[in-house]
Amino acid sequence: MRQLNNTESFIFLAGAVMMVVGSAANIFLQGWAPYVFAMGALAFVLMQLKQRYEGNNLTIRRLRGIMIASDVCFLLAALLMFANQGNFIGLKWTYYVNYVHNNWVVALLIAAVLQLYSTHRISRELDKEAKKL
Repeated sequence: MRQLNNTESFIFLAGAVMMVVGSAANIFLQGWAPYVFAMGALAFVLMQLKQRYEGNNLTIRRLRGIMIASDVCFLLAALLMFANQGNFIGLKWTYYVNYVHNNWVVALLIAAVLQLYSTHRISRELDKEAKKL
């Protein structure tokens, strides 16, 4: 895996902290929370996409795909967080409540579980690969 330099690592960590702050503030109905979460998610996802794997291990490639799926879920959570501020999409109230209202939590949970699993498994697979060399 390509390692991030110090600046990229700082952006990666700052994005993660901004996602935590944005999601916690959104629980307390702060109007600025979706903006902070979205900026953090975008920084986190972009830095994670810079970490490429150039090897031939199919397991790590599959796990990178799972990690990219979790990145998409983080961005979807940011979009749903904005949609949760009001029904700006123009849906009927029943559809809005069923499909949009507070569903950013579900997208964030799915993203976090996928991220945790793939990160743990990638590190184990990289350790196995390093031992073979």
